[in-house]
Amino acid sequence: MTDYGHELLVGAFLTPSAGDADRVVGLAEIADSAGLDVVTFQDHPYNPGFLDTWTLMSWIAARTQRIKVAGNVLNLPLRPPAVLAKASASLDLLSHGRFELGIGAGGFPDAVHGMGGGGMKTPGERLEALSEAIDIMRGLWDVDTRGAFRFEGKHYQVPGTKRGPRPAHDISVWLGAYKPRILELTGRKGDGWLPTLEYLEPGAHITGNTAIDEAAVAAGRDPREIIRMLNLMPPGPDSFLKGGPESWAEQILPLVLEHGFSAFFLIGEDARALQVLGQEVAPQLRELVEKERRVERTPAALAARVPGIDYDALPVELHAKAVEPGDSSYDKVRHTFARKGSPGLVIQAGTVDEVRSALAYARSQDVSISVRSGGHGFSGRSTNDGGIVIDLGKMNAVEVLDRERRLVRVEPGARWGQVAAALEPHGLVISSGDFGGVGVGGLATTAGLGYLARSYGLTIDHIRAVEIVLADGSFHRIDAEHEPDLFWAVRGAGGNFGIVTAFEIEATELHDVVHATLYVDASETAAVMERWGRLVEDAPRELTSFMALFPARRGQPPIAQIILVYAGDDVTLAQEALAPFVSVGPVLEQEAELTPYASVIQLPDYRHDGNGPRHNRSGLLDHLTPESSAIIEKMIKSGKILMMQFRSAGGAVNDVPVEATAYAHRKQNFSVVSVTFPDWTSYQDQLWSELYPHLDGMYLSFETTTDPERLLDAFPAPTLCRLRALKTKYDPDSIFDKNFDLTKADLLPQ
Repeated sequence: MTDYGHELLVGAFLTPSAGDADRVVGLAEIADSAGLDVVTFQDHPYNPGFLDTWTLMSWIAARTQRIKVAGNVLNLPLRPPAVLAKASASLDLLSHGRFELGIGAGGFPDAVHGMGGGGMKTPGERLEALSEAIDIMRGLWDVDTRGAFRFEGKHYQVPGTKRGPRPAHDISVWLGAYKPRILELTGRKGDGWLPTLEYLEPGAHITGNTAIDEAAVAAGRDPREIIRMLNLMPPGPDSFLKGGPESWAEQILPLVLEHGFSAFFLIGEDARALQVLGQEVAPQLRELVEKERRVERTPAALAARVPGIDYDALPVELHAKAVEPGDSSYDKVRHTFARKGSPGLVIQAGTVDEVRSALAYARSQDVSISVRSGGHGFSGRSTNDGGIVIDLGKMNAVEVLDRERRLVRVEPGARWGQVAAALEPHGLVISSGDFGGVGVGGLATTAGLGYLARSYGLTIDHIRAVEIVLADGSFHRIDAEHEPDLFWAVRGAGGNFGIVTAFEIEATELHDVVHATLYVDASETAAVMERWGRLVEDAPRELTSFMALFPARRGQPPIAQIILVYAGDDVTLAQEALAPFVSVGPVLEQEAELTPYASVIQLPDYRHDGNGPRHNRSGLLDHLTPESSAIIEKMIKSGKILMMQFRSAGGAVNDVPVEATAYAHRKQNFSVVSVTFPDWTSYQDQLWSELYPHLDGMYLSFETTTDPERLLDAFPAPTLCRLRALKTKYDPDSIFDKNFDLTKADLLPQ
């Protein structure tokens, strides 16, 4: 039995027919809506009846929402590898990580030669060229290595060129392979093996796996790194699949469990078959595989366990919820959007009882404990290395409890885009952040400074009750009358007091907003900052504005992207409020629209692969003064800052008394965040130290450091003292210490 444990991929293998191009695109859209994972295309551009596969993939990536695209397989001799690397990274970036590189050494050499595909190479030479091409492409994607990329090979030469761009995710290289030498190359350098089952010699799916495994081991690789894939012909006399779709999952199951294949692409252009494949066959196959894998982990999966965790002590009720480093779904849960992680165990709790059980188990292990809701947060504290992550992503329900009172119950794993979409039919909104992929849990325990902040206030200002599991495992429903001190602390102190399992939030009546975007030449950065700051403070509170400041790039000036959201559908009043902002600086581009709030807070499907911003500094400003604006100009023109973002507060945020919540910053008008790469950390810290004397507090979730001296920035002294006392009462062992350890206040100067 050989199950390599990869996550299952089910997809389509389509013919790029030029005679019916719209139908090909339509089939890809059907595959996307049916829930299939990948749509792939053969690549024979010398066929006059075929579209160019690369152009088709680009078009389909733009027309679909979530499905991946890949060649099946691309014909290498027709595309120089350096250009292919650039094209692959570009398509991956434009599609937000939805491209994989299926590639082959090049079939039909006469036809390839006829198109100018690099001369008539022998099979051995084509294989050598493929090996060189893989090295070139990976070298150009490796932007972390300094210096120009150079390559001197037998078939390809790259005398010297700049690396990049970095793809949106680590692009997998899938090789179409049948013969021994390319199987060996797959084991040495490939990420996947992609043959058509019906084209394999009898038993070759078994011997091929063996050849790949042996080559991987000889190259110092773990054979489990390589995903095994199969193209499958539709049912027919000579096809593997027989009968109707209701039996396909059972037929495919042995290929997964006994022969290690975990990706299957159905050949053909039957729209109904694609729908059934995505909506019925794939879910059934996943259920069958999960059931079998749950019974006993493979030896390879057991070998991936980390020291310090007693996996055998995991409660029985959590077995189906646990993801270990050797499991196929581990890569989907190990990282956050912004930070890479390698936890020893991720527990995907789906109920309050499962949260309590997971917490009790995690406390019994001598490892770090992290809690994750959406996993987007820039602070990166919801994953770890070698510890346990309690993942609340499956607790994502959104329910309108009382429309008349506008009371909404939201679980922590819901994303804000999902919340906005669920409330839109009711004409309700909850002010959140600026990104629909952010989880509710982290934001709703910290503050919630969003696009409606000046009219609505912070998210925490409208929380009416909280359901929470405390460090001792007890479950509490708290509000202004029941455990009011704990209710006060939970609203603003982040995850320092327990695991919130639900919020009851009072929404506001709102449907449409006016949403505008300005791009401004920020060459005179300080002047732009001052004008924007004054206009924001003078604007009616229906208007909230964010600004993102980007440094000069390739001869372009520094750019300020200004987002303006007017809370209401009165276009005349909105125009009056927005109009002054065109005087901020030279406007390069502008647009405005009346749109539902839910369309502003969209829900993008970004991969959580740890490649987000790595090093952030966060602070609050009362005003954008000439002095602070001059320092901001120095920072953005230093070349060492990736981005600075400014969010407007004031208005309804500052109506709330300082002592009402654990977020005590109720007189500042702006949040400021500076973002850079790890290599530039020291430069940013030096520049930030010049801005620091002008700051007054900090917004907790945007700061990546947790140094004790930053505690008083996050919590003024009276707030910190009150929090410390409550921490001793509710979490005396400081189990929840990732979002600023309150016990470290002892290290502060007295």
